[in-house]
Amino acid sequence: MTAQERAHAVAHWLLCAAEDVEAAQRHWREGGAALLACGRLFAAIRLPGHLLRAAAGTRNPGELDAYVWGALEGGPVIADPHADHYYALTPASTAWSLGDKGPGGVAVLGRGCYLGVPSPFPEVPQLRAYWAVPMESAGELCDPRLVRRLVQRGVSCLAAVDANAR
Repeated sequence: MTAQERAHAVAHWLLCAAEDVEAAQRHWREGGAALLACGRLFAAIRLPGHLLRAAAGTRNPGELDAYVWGALEGGPVIADPHADHYYALTPASTAWSLGDKGPGGVAVLGRGCYLGVPSPFPEVPQLRAYWAVPMESAGELCDPRLVRRLVQRGVSCLAAVDANAR
């Protein structure tokens, strides 16, 4: 399967979460993000940038993306550098209840939440959000246990920095 065929399969799968498929496709063509409903096909775990930078030990965006790719074993992650958040896409059935806010500002976006998802086509320039870790296959998501481990590492690293600052 070619990269273009994979991107089409991923796009088709993601568009199943769009309430307005034509609008979502238009947003993608224009370089924007399509607003997709969480809780149907996938959930999204919002990870604050400062938490991931602490876990990775770097402020370099390319190095951070590579670290996240390794930590989540290639599971798909969307980055929004303007809001300083990353979104790990996990199964919709993710039973990780954090309430509104988890440790370090982590939150789970499920039913009733929407996420701006950039185009899965690499040739489309992204205006705001981008795939820090692209979705390689339709339906391939992050393992929530790996996301939890990454969050725990970030919280531990932040606590160590805080303790050293005292």
